Formats: sequence, structure tokens, C-alpha cells
Amino acid sequence: MMKQNLQIDQIIHGECVEVLNSLPEKSIDLIFADPPYNLQLQNTLWRPNMTQVDAVNDQWDQFDSFKTYDIFSQNWLQACQRVLKDTGTLWVIGSYHNIFRIGKIMQDLGFWILNDVVWIKTNPMPNFRGVRLTNAHETMIWASKSKGSKYTFNHHAMKGFNEGKQLRSDWVIPRELVLPICSGSERIKTNGEKAHSTQKPEALLLRVIISSSQKGDIVLDPFFGTGTTGAVAKQLHRHWIGIEQKKKYILIAQERIDNIEPIVPEPLIEDIFDVSDKNRLAPRVGFANLIEVNFLTPGQKLYFQKNPVNEAYIKPDGNLRLPDGFEGSIHQAGKHLMNGSPCNGWQNWYFESPDNELVVINELREKYRKKFIYENKT
Repeated sequence: MMKQNLQIDQIIHGECVEVLNSLPEKSIDLIFADPPYNLQLQNTLWRPNMTQVDAVNDQWDQFDSFKTYDIFSQNWLQACQRVLKDTGTLWVIGSYHNIFRIGKIMQDLGFWILNDVVWIKTNPMPNFRGVRLTNAHETMIWASKSKGSKYTFNHHAMKGFNEGKQLRSDWVIPRELVLPICSGSERIKTNGEKAHSTQKPEALLLRVIISSSQKGDIVLDPFFGTGTTGAVAKQLHRHWIGIEQKKKYILIAQERIDNIEPIVPEPLIEDIFDVSDKNRLAPRVGFANLIEVNFLTPGQKLYFQKNPVNEAYIKPDGNLRLPDGFEGSIHQAGKHLMNGSPCNGWQNWYFESPDNELVVINELREKYRKKFIYENKT
């Protein structure tokens, strides 16, 4: 296949490695891959009521040997690595049948594993024969392109999935959304039968895409299936590319994505769908900068967590002096008062305003940015 320009927001028909090798190098921000699991099922599975289990027995999931599967895995992973930007990341989902083999190959290729995420299924299929534990999870590997490379991680945005606390690597998606793979109105069916045996829930892709991309980024799925990745990417105003070799899946996925209509007016899209940590990406401001522009003055008192007992004096060099003699930055002084616990001084030190109200010093930092940084750029 000839090299081609990057054509976004479309499904490309073809074998994934061949198509990937035709795309421009370092052109993709995020890849989500749900490759064949190589389940190697030998026998028909039956429930206790003698109904047959609708297992994954598609031809595309069958390989002659582990060696054949490993070669297949290395080829598509290497092709993904070529098109991934240096700042991009790759997510791969699998089961115990294949995820360890894939993880080893990823490390051999130079990917740097950031996390393994366990997707816990709240209603897994029982092990009807009772010869092993019920398989109640799948594993996702999240990796950057190489060790030390910068990548997108919307840390603060992900707290919204865990009651405001840092999101953990064990993901539980509400039962009504996943039974156990994908069900209800979200499950796509043709002639009363499920269209794809391993359709993933949109809730899972929602977390992946929000965590690892920004609005306008390009998200690629080399095993597109019925288009969950593209559907969620479009909803979140990311660009997307799907690669799929089965035409029946392409038709289903295209119809599914075409039916998604924007629900936010164009002028609001930038603000609504930007989930980046603005404080982390904002221009840096030193505490002493606030002194040199007279927002604060040497000798002025600050109060830790609004507590008048925990006061400190501002030194001319931007350090704080505590009553017990400790001197250090706003962060070091806060850590000292918290008995060694990490402290963001911008969020914990307060100054007394002319109206005799205690105001967090982070507001002065934002004031400085607006007056001396942002205005100078316009």
C-alpha cells in the first residue's frame, strides 16, 4: 500500500499492519488497541441448564500457535510505534490468554509501561465447570512510546471518576453499563444476534480517551470493530481513525458514528471539552514575583489554611519564616507545618486583604499571570 496523507475521521478498510505502514510517521496522539485475544478454546462451553455459551470463536481470533500469535503481535505493535507521536501513548486491552505476551513484546520494542489497569467486571460469566476461578477482569496496558518521553495525562480530570480523589488502576464500571462486556441499548445487534463478540463499552473508552488526550488530538484504533473508539472520540471532539478489515463491521461502525450529532454550540466546544490541568500547563510564577510587583510585601504575614495560629512572615527573598525559626519556600513551610506531608503552598497559604478577609495566595498568582504574562502576549 502506498504512503498516504493522514485522512482523519474515517474508517480505513484493510489489514491493520499494512494500513499502519501507509500512514505518516509520528502522526497519531493516542492509540487504543483491542487485538485478538487468541483464546484457544478447544471445547464447546455449556451452562448448567444445558444452553450453549456464546463464546468468542471467530476466525480472526484463531492462530496456529503462540509463535504465530507473537509474530502477529510484534508486527502490529511495531507499526503502531512508528505512527505514534513521541508524546503519544498506547493502550492495549487483553485477557490472561494474551496480555502477558503482549506486554513482553511491548517492552522488547522499547515502549515504557506506565500502568496496567484492571477493568473489573461486576457481572462476569461464571466458570460453569467449577475447575478454576471465575475470570472477572481484563487488563489494559498503558504505555508511552519510550522511557522518559513526555505524554498527556489529565490527572485532575480523572478524579471525577473517583469522588474527587486520585483515580486508581482498578476500574469498576457500573453494572448497568457492562453485563459483562457490553449490553442493553449500547450492544449492537444484527438480526437479533450481537454484531461483534468483543464489543467494548463506551464507558471504558471514555476513561481512556479523557485520561490520555486533548481536544483535537487524533485517536487511532487498529482493530476498529463496531467503532466504539471512534464513537466516543467523536463525542469528546477528538479526531479519530479506525482500521478494520471486515466490511460488515465497517458498515455498522460508520452508521453508528454518523448518527452522533454535536450537542454543544461551536463557540463553547473549546471550553467544554478541554480537560487539561490548566494550573499545571499555565506559565510558571515564582512566589518572589508577587513581591517585586507589590502584590505582597516583605514582613507581611501569611496564614496557613486560614488558621491565625499558623502564621508566617514573608522574607524579601520569597521564603517564609515561621515562629519556631523554620525558613523555607511556601511549599517547604507548609510541609513543615504538616509534619512532613507534601504541601502545595499556593493552595494553603492565605493573606489578609484590605477588606480584612483571608484570601488564598493562588489568586495573586492568577492576577500576576493575567496582568504580566497573558496581556503581553496579545
